[in-house]
Amino acid sequence: MTAIEQTEARPRGTRLPRRARRNQLLGAAQEVFVAQGYHAAAMDDIAERAGVSKPVLYQHFPGKLELYLALLDQHCEALLQAVRTALASTTENKQRVAATMEAYFAYVEEEGGAFRLVFESDLTNEPAVRERVDRVSLQCAEAISEVIAEDTGLSTDESMLLAVGLGGVSQVVARYWLSSGSGVPRDTAVQLLTSLAWRGIAGFPLHGAEGGH
Repeated sequence: MTAIEQTEARPRGTRLPRRARRNQLLGAAQEVFVAQGYHAAAMDDIAERAGVSKPVLYQHFPGKLELYLALLDQHCEALLQAVRTALASTTENKQRVAATMEAYFAYVEEEGGAFRLVFESDLTNEPAVRERVDRVSLQCAEAISEVIAEDTGLSTDESMLLAVGLGGVSQVVARYWLSSGSGVPRDTAVQLLTSLAWRGIAGFPLHGAEGGH
């Protein structure tokens, strides 16, 4: 059961173990922050959505920013793990590109709209938020660049440029695909973007190989 499902399933006053209560509060906060943005959201709204009193909410999170950062940490880690899992899912390079693209599309389409906290936050002027968003973008790029460097023999700096481009294109196109209500099915969108990216990456020969990919 997800945090949001726990929020929906629990009536006001139900006693929960601390971890379960924290997850429930995070689920309620996610719904409110995604729907209203950070600045318009109030702790009263989150407590009401969770079916708890404000003192209970403050027992777990001392303020709205701390609650937001806890959510952001959770969903940044989910994105990073999705990218790492995609890269490790195959040793065939074109499929690695496709799996990475799919990871971003799946993350953006995930129910609850958590990607908006990472990619479309209205709080990026807050240093703690900016640092987390920049860090997960860098970590995803580093994971991708390691594979590129290993396969092509390009330098670390060259591989990072390509990796930042690949990750950036993936999340921007995935977000456009979702927000525009595109009639293109997700698997077709992933295939199209993979073809575009692969035409560029395939131009770099495999490290230690005579031919290309």
